[in-house]
Amino acid sequence: MLGHLSLAGMVKKMNCFPLALGCVSVLCMPTSKLLCRVAAASFAVVSCVFAHASTQADVERLSTKFWEWRATEQPFTNDDIPRLDRAPGFVAHWSAADVAGYRKQIAAFEKEWRALDVSKQPVSTQVDYRLVGSAIARVYWELDVIPVWQRSPFFYVDQGLTATYTLLLQHKKFTPQMQHDVVVRLASLPRLLDEGKANLTDMRQPYAVIAMENLSKIEDRMGRFKDGIHAEAGFDAKELAEFDKAEDAAVKAMVAYREWLRPQVAGMKQQTAVGRDGYIWFLKNVALMSYTPEQIVQVGKLEFDRAVTFEALAQAANTGLPDLPVFPDVASQIADEEKQEVAMRKTMQAHSVLSDPAEVRHYHYVAVPAYIAPLGFLGVEDDLTGPDRLNEEGSSYKGKPRTDGGFFGNITARDTRPLTIHEGAPGHYEQMAWAWHNPDPVRRRYYDSETQEGIGFYAEEMMLVTGEFDKTPKVKEAIYSMMRLRALRVLVDVRLATGEYTLQQAADYLKTTVPMDEGTARSEAAMFSSTPGQAITYQIGKSDIMKGLAEAKLKQGAAFSLQKYQDYVWSNGSVPFSLQRWELLGDVSDVPPIPASFSAR
Repeated sequence: MLGHLSLAGMVKKMNCFPLALGCVSVLCMPTSKLLCRVAAASFAVVSCVFAHASTQADVERLSTKFWEWRATEQPFTNDDIPRLDRAPGFVAHWSAADVAGYRKQIAAFEKEWRALDVSKQPVSTQVDYRLVGSAIARVYWELDVIPVWQRSPFFYVDQGLTATYTLLLQHKKFTPQMQHDVVVRLASLPRLLDEGKANLTDMRQPYAVIAMENLSKIEDRMGRFKDGIHAEAGFDAKELAEFDKAEDAAVKAMVAYREWLRPQVAGMKQQTAVGRDGYIWFLKNVALMSYTPEQIVQVGKLEFDRAVTFEALAQAANTGLPDLPVFPDVASQIADEEKQEVAMRKTMQAHSVLSDPAEVRHYHYVAVPAYIAPLGFLGVEDDLTGPDRLNEEGSSYKGKPRTDGGFFGNITARDTRPLTIHEGAPGHYEQMAWAWHNPDPVRRRYYDSETQEGIGFYAEEMMLVTGEFDKTPKVKEAIYSMMRLRALRVLVDVRLATGEYTLQQAADYLKTTVPMDEGTARSEAAMFSSTPGQAITYQIGKSDIMKGLAEAKLKQGAAFSLQKYQDYVWSNGSVPFSLQRWELLGDVSDVPPIPASFSAR
């Protein structure tokens, strides 16, 4: 291949720069010297090409090793974006010895990562290198900076029960292997709860209160879960018998765990805040942001004012208009969502806003099965598939539409588009599936939610501005209400992280200021208190997309293509925006420096 490229073409293709030949001196040079100089330059280019290819391969190999290991260690949570498919037969392990092993392995990965010198490599390779560093830093964050495995009792329920629930969310026939995996994950729960009792040496009261609430009716929830598996999951007789044994043992273990926890709650520490220094550590090393907490709060305040203003204007414009009717049943809601998802993707393509990749499947609503509904409190009721399941459709589980179903349920009961835009297409499912097709394997993985949640939130207003809701103007009020929520999440995230808010104060603030129902407000505050830096990702990510778009349009002028810019953002949707601007625009100003060590211990 190299022999068919011109020297300049080869350099451009590989993003490397050979020694300058010096045009005047070359033209005056004797033939023999000219040939020697050209030969030397050609050798330099070829050497550069192979050196760069070798280093890129080293980064990719390290990334592959890391993610193979991460699939054995990454904790299960209620968040759908970071979900990882696990190997057949996988069960989580969190004994003290396991944690020591995780610490030893992540230190080895960091050492190997730091041994790679990418300083003279193309920007694309340097970006991939920083991605691997972000993933390594996140493990330190989870183990040492905010160690919920020592503080949050429900962490251990997540590792067994949420692990089971996550597998059940896959919308397809349960193969014998999947049935077995459900059983072994559920059967691991008693052991995991015992590991929790040994590890929970620094429990925090707000987390324990949440655990007690979640476990308060666990016998009833698990009974309905068991009935649902028998009625609808299609397990064979042998696995069903094993499931019954595992379910019975899991219920007994969770009840015992709840009662072990009960007398300890009153005397626990109240603090959940990671503190300003810890928060900045996350921003710089994991999220790869250079913002200060104060700058983040300022963005949130400005965007909240903007959302409230435009919501008021929309309400005035809609004076006298009736609300959209509630879908009569889930079948009608499912049919509407399927039609709207296809139409929105076609509209974006037709107006040169965003491509509609043929290889990306579709995102559908599905009637919630009886075995999922009782466990919905464990996490987002959807399946966004994954890099190893590219031929599967994304799915979101829905019950009967009603207007007392919480903040987001109230919106979806009347119009499927606002939530489909964020969660499905052109948001999470379409963007993540697009990124999973990225030819660079390092960029197919999750690093931080700023990109995914930023894209999902940006997509909502993108669709509003491009006319999606012009024929249904009442829906614009819902879009602005969600904008209020995302802006307020910024303030809540920073105030929880720095200790200005308790979990209850954060929930009260969301309830009264969005406004929203108490259940959703408490759920949001609980999640954000244990995952500092996550709640800012919606608004800060959206703002960063707009920052990059504006910079690209001003720099490129008439050559700017909105569709090309947004296609880049979507297909690189796992790459933090500071790195995207570096690669796309040569703007390195927001990329934080690499610290001497990630270790926080």
